[in-house]
Amino acid sequence: MRPAEAHCRDQTVFQVILARHSVRSYAPRPVTESEIQTLLEAAVRAPTALHQEPWAFVVIQDPVWLKRISDVARPLFLHNLLHKTGSGNARTVKTFADPHFNVFHDAGTLIVICASPELPFSQADCWLAAENLMLAACSLGLGSCVIGSAQEALNTPAVKAELGIPPEYSAVAPIVVGHPSEEAVATGRKTPQVLAWKRA
Repeated sequence: MRPAEAHCRDQTVFQVILARHSVRSYAPRPVTESEIQTLLEAAVRAPTALHQEPWAFVVIQDPVWLKRISDVARPLFLHNLLHKTGSGNARTVKTFADPHFNVFHDAGTLIVICASPELPFSQADCWLAAENLMLAACSLGLGSCVIGSAQEALNTPAVKAELGIPPEYSAVAPIVVGHPSEEAVATGRKTPQVLAWKRA
């Protein structure tokens, strides 16, 4: 049994859910092809509306490609912060204005979950697949993080063409995966806000 498999079997599903957290610091140790196949298998076991399975995947492990996409994503996201949403705080603006900032946090693997947009609920299905993928990563001792700041860049015609994403597909969930460079603790959450609970 591989160490990752032993790690997985030592945890219950709920323990994995509680342990999962966004990782933004990665060690240079690569994610193996076998580990990626396990993550993709977990992703496609997600619920899917009308059993359409609208997802497709792009896997990038080339640091040159990751830097190129980061360099496209950073100014696009910064522009949106400053001119569209108006929600960028000073720290975030400073971070994305830094030409050396890597939006992928120096992770060596990016998995992009893409959706076929003509299918109903396709984006929702892809986000369900994303959660499966990230929980599987946690169970294998890997870290993960959704990189929302890369979504617009990944949907530009030029980047889609270079990555082989068909025009009718959209990049929905960019997720970096890798070996965390340090031990981290999952953050807390607010108590569930229940708006209604009707009982007989």
